[in-house]
Amino acid sequence: MVAICHRMTILQKILGCSLQRHQSLVPLVRRMCSSGPDVLLEDIGNKGLITLNRPKALNALNLGMVRTIYPKLQEWENNKSLVIIKGVGEKAFCAGGDVRSITEGGKKGDPITKDFFREEYYLNCLIGTLEIPYIALLDGITMGGGVGLSVHGMFRIATERSLFAMPETAIGLFPDVGGSHFLPRIGGNLGMYLALTGHRLKGRDVLKAGVATHVCDAVKLPELEDTLLKLENPYPEDVSEVLNDFHNAATFEKDKDFSLKPFLPQIEECFSADSVEGIIDRLQKDGSEWALKNLSILSKMSPTSLKVTHEQITRGADLTLQECLAMEYRLTQRCCEDHDFYEGVRAVLVDKDQKPSWNPANLEGVDTKTIERYFSPLPPDMELKF
Repeated sequence: MVAICHRMTILQKILGCSLQRHQSLVPLVRRMCSSGPDVLLEDIGNKGLITLNRPKALNALNLGMVRTIYPKLQEWENNKSLVIIKGVGEKAFCAGGDVRSITEGGKKGDPITKDFFREEYYLNCLIGTLEIPYIALLDGITMGGGVGLSVHGMFRIATERSLFAMPETAIGLFPDVGGSHFLPRIGGNLGMYLALTGHRLKGRDVLKAGVATHVCDAVKLPELEDTLLKLENPYPEDVSEVLNDFHNAATFEKDKDFSLKPFLPQIEECFSADSVEGIIDRLQKDGSEWALKNLSILSKMSPTSLKVTHEQITRGADLTLQECLAMEYRLTQRCCEDHDFYEGVRAVLVDKDQKPSWNPANLEGVDTKTIERYFSPLPPDMELKF
């Protein structure tokens, strides 16, 4: 039996939706529900349904949402047979964490730089250790914080609208929310490639890369949801049987090869180097159009983030999820003390000029001492403990 991690008590009133309604109206009401609380929690018999409800913000995760979901998920683990999580609208499951608010708060010395990551990572750990089926419907954009809400769970369902990426090196951060745990376990150094470049996977590619466990036609998601909610007392194998049925019936991109298939040997060769400089050297020696494209992508990323990410993914291959999250929390606090995270968010999300001024501006300027500082322990009272 999977050990359940220690969970921090979070005191907050839980917002939920009343379920005093006719069952036949449930799918319609759910699809229309796009106002009100940022996250909707529904008790449906012995099932739980989480709906991320910030469609205008692409369901981006904020601290209030974390504080709403966490205690309810703790409760549901003890009295529900399964949990489904999804996002409102057709554009996004969850496009990431609300990093703009975090950097704005960080400039003012607001504790959100500590509180958000700490509480988000406790939620990620809880999802990764749940003993009941947790089903994430990855319909639309799934990035950053949305990855943390899904990838550690038992089941992840992609659709033709799915778009998965961990683009944090472009904003002076790193692939967090447990990225150091799941990315190195993808195999073939594909995880290192996704982490450093922020490459986007779409549709069935999310499954073929090993991120999703199943696929489903988007139009069939309401039917899938209702089928799962009608299961009486489902075990994981019962949920698997339902998901397999919808997976096998999915028609989108059915005969399409993995888009990265032609480049897998190059990814494995180039991204197995023991340093970012080594990766760049191998890409330069490769010299193909694919290699030159990735050299261009890497040249735009924060040099500090690239080196931190490479070390993070390398270390994470030998760590538990809890150890990875504790390591990542240290890294977040170093990022919030440094320059590039604020500059990356400014350039990409605030001013949107796409012209970040990184400091240091190149890989040569990021020395070993800097990387050691990023990974060094925090004061004991600040460490993330499970």
